[in-house]
Amino acid sequence: MFKKLHSGEIYNPGDPEVMKVQTKCLNKLYRFNKTKPYQYKKRMKMLKEMFAEIGDGCYIEPPLRTNFGGRHIHFGDGVYCNFGCTFVDDTHIYVGDKVMFGPNVVVATAAHPIAPQLREMALQYNKPIHIGNNCWIGAGALIIPGVTIGDNTVIGAGSVVTKDIPANVVAVGNPCKVLREINTELTAEEKEILKLYKVGE
Repeated sequence: MFKKLHSGEIYNPGDPEVMKVQTKCLNKLYRFNKTKPYQYKKRMKMLKEMFAEIGDGCYIEPPLRTNFGGRHIHFGDGVYCNFGCTFVDDTHIYVGDKVMFGPNVVVATAAHPIAPQLREMALQYNKPIHIGNNCWIGAGALIIPGVTIGDNTVIGAGSVVTKDIPANVVAVGNPCKVLREINTELTAEEKEILKLYKVGE
């Protein structure tokens, strides 16, 4: 049954062995969400035990909600999650470096059959999600199963991402569509800001 979590096949999420592992993961998540704001080192230690992968300099604001306590979440370096993010990690979620998630973002890998006879049995299937480097996912955005988002892309607040979004664009709406490309050539003002913050030094 565990193989079916990651194969895209329809399976029973209520399988006793799956539930046993999931409950252990959710107990760890519960303890993470009860940590105090000043316990950053403790939080990071817990996340390294909970997540499939988590890089350096990541920061997650509780409450965090996940289906498997991060067991199938892969974070690069410098990922930031604001309050109330939900990762439905029934299968793998891959996130690159320096990605920012606004509050109440939902990243969901799980789906259910359209056929009512199958759905009434509470069956499901999962598709992995990939988010590139240096993306900004705006508050309340929803990313559905199987979606890929390219590097440097901005997803507008409240967007529902139903299809792949390319790199270096601003995309918004329901369904989420490309609004414009991101101009990677910096303005004079942006160059001054870079100097001010000594980026790269």
